[in-house]
Amino acid sequence: MEAYDEVAGEGKGATVGVRIDCAFAKIRLGMVFTDRELVSKSVALCHKLVEEGGDWERRNRLKVYEAVHLLSTREFKRAAELLLDSLATFTCLELVTFETYIFYTVIASVVALDRVTLKKRVLHAPEILSVIDDIPDLSDFVNALYNCDYATFFLAFPSIVDQLSTDRHLVEHVKYFEREMCVVAYTQFLESYRSVTIASMAAAFGVSEEFLDAELSRYISTSRIHAKIDKVGGVVETNRPDAKNSLYQDAIKKGDQLLNRIQVSGSAVQPHSGALCKKCLTKDCLTETIARDKCVTHAE
Repeated sequence: MEAYDEVAGEGKGATVGVRIDCAFAKIRLGMVFTDRELVSKSVALCHKLVEEGGDWERRNRLKVYEAVHLLSTREFKRAAELLLDSLATFTCLELVTFETYIFYTVIASVVALDRVTLKKRVLHAPEILSVIDDIPDLSDFVNALYNCDYATFFLAFPSIVDQLSTDRHLVEHVKYFEREMCVVAYTQFLESYRSVTIASMAAAFGVSEEFLDAELSRYISTSRIHAKIDKVGGVVETNRPDAKNSLYQDAIKKGDQLLNRIQVSGSAVQPHSGALCKKCLTKDCLTETIARDKCVTHAE
């Protein structure tokens, strides 16, 4: 660390490119020792240096460095954006292999992207297609999810979880990933139905009815899935939120709050509880309003 600080220090004559490379080295050290504070500071420094005159190649490398850091802090949406932006210009072999980079890109994308965007930017990306078959079960995992082949999706799921469990950046977020992917899969399946039997849904996912019932109950109780379970009929009924009704209720709520604030403000401005004087409405008179519609000046 001291050596990098000495090389990149002010007054040492180091170019912007050399200073960025030193910051990249600090990021790698921070990742090795799980020093997220060091990584965050070094990423912020890189952004500053890049704005001062970093070249195109280092700008693209910074996207990958920052994306890997964001994955380690569970910011999958922003990480997916950065990874996809640098897909055609990946050169960070000193940080991760290209296969690992593609694995990170797909994992972040299935959590963060909607189905249409996933097809456009991931499933049809030549860079991803070139190596996805070399990563165990990754192709089956993402393609089965998109094609609604939920049995195959669940068969590939354990292998993906095992790979996450051995990754230094994602191991802390395995449970989060499991929850998010289950919500994505269950929600995608239920979008096609107003109601569906638990038996048919369990058959589609290749699991037992008891397992599926427990899973759905957990996610419904935390409002992650908008549905309800009819235990007597063995049916899952979807309960999609009505966007228009939600906006209407929100407008009513905010309107009531505004009226309450106006009433409170009005009572604060009126100096006394009595009526205003009917004979004069001057400023001085208003400040001395009393009962019986007359001020102090015009009272008998």
